[in-house]
Amino acid sequence: MRGLATRVVTRRVLPVLLTGLLATSASASSMAPETSLRPVARSVGVFLSSMSRAQLLPPLPLRPLRSPRPTVRPEGFVTKIMAQREKPRGQLCGLVGVEGEEIGPVAGRIAGCGTDRAVRVSAVSGVQLSQRAVLTCGTARALQSWVDTGLRPAVGKMGGGIAGLRVAAHYSCRTRNNRPGARISEHGKAKAIDISEIVLVNGDTLNVLRDWRRGRKGRALQRAHGAACGIFGTTLGPGSDGYHEDHLHYDTARHRGGAYCR
Repeated sequence: MRGLATRVVTRRVLPVLLTGLLATSASASSMAPETSLRPVARSVGVFLSSMSRAQLLPPLPLRPLRSPRPTVRPEGFVTKIMAQREKPRGQLCGLVGVEGEEIGPVAGRIAGCGTDRAVRVSAVSGVQLSQRAVLTCGTARALQSWVDTGLRPAVGKMGGGIAGLRVAAHYSCRTRNNRPGARISEHGKAKAIDISEIVLVNGDTLNVLRDWRRGRKGRALQRAHGAACGIFGTTLGPGSDGYHEDHLHYDTARHRGGAYCR
């Protein structure tokens, strides 16, 4: 009996549910919008019209950019900067490896002394001078040439090589050998340098007064002195004239008969 009652209820209720669903669907369809929610593209005419209005607007004035750099640079500024850029470090008198500074004209207290252009040399080709020597550029050039081609080959690897030179004299406004009434010395023209000792890398030294006639060191000193002849106009050392027993004198004087070497 229960099964029969269930089937009777189902048959009565099902048509009612179907009718309700159909009615709901029809109501939803009637509420849908007639057009799509997607925006409608503007016509070409509207776009061109807006462009023409924009083109009619006056252009904004342009303000010129101002540089903090001065319009006109000081006279010689560019030349000075370029010279500094092109000048290698350690270059004096146009010689790479000659270190020091330019000091310009040097005036002497005695007529005949001084020079129009002098430099103060502190090192040549990596060899330090015990004191900065005031020389002409020609004498600085000769000194470097002697260090490179005469002194270094003469000393070789002794003591690890050459580290420095002890300078006994350079520019000095005086007569030759300080004798009254004598001619002006080449020292008074910044064309001479006196060397009393060669300092080696290991701290050892080749001293002219002590080692000139002593074994290996003496032979090295004599070879170096001999190599200076021709590079310098005058070379004087121990045994030359009694005034140069403790140092080597080199100057760039020119003699009619050629280099004077003793």
